[in-house]
Amino acid sequence: MSTKTTLFAGLLALLPGFASAHVVIEDAYARVASAMAQSGAVFMTIYNHNDFPEVLTGASSDVAARVELHTHIMNAEGVMRMVEVEGGIPMAADETVMLERGGLHVMLLGLTRTLEHGDSFTLTLEFKNSDPITIEVPVDLERMPGHSAGGMQHGQMDHSGHGNGG
Repeated sequence: MSTKTTLFAGLLALLPGFASAHVVIEDAYARVASAMAQSGAVFMTIYNHNDFPEVLTGASSDVAARVELHTHIMNAEGVMRMVEVEGGIPMAADETVMLERGGLHVMLLGLTRTLEHGDSFTLTLEFKNSDPITIEVPVDLERMPGHSAGGMQHGQMDHSGHGNGG
């Protein structure tokens, strides 16, 4: 490799859009409220092992007509409501972000097939600076909530306005 090529590769590595991205997804799983559900949610841990900030900008899957990034907020009446995250989910350099029940999560809207315990499907996560990551997501209807907001299960949230019948 020539000195010019080595120098050029080194300079590219300094730019976040061209740097070798290192995002790791662990412990992904999905839940649906029932066999007839029109929506579901995906939870996971995302590690941004890059030395630059990253943003999870979206996701896609063939099991849903739409896939959105969501979180929960409490309204003035004290009711938790699910809302779409505008602009994506930011992650600082070397930060871990938990997508969990009662908090940030990936929402599957308009399911194209029934999701039952033990099934799995592919989900592609899209990032601002890193290449997309496609993962296999198991459907786990038995997993108990971890340390999510009040231990609330996803099916207990107000989903009005999201066309999912919930």
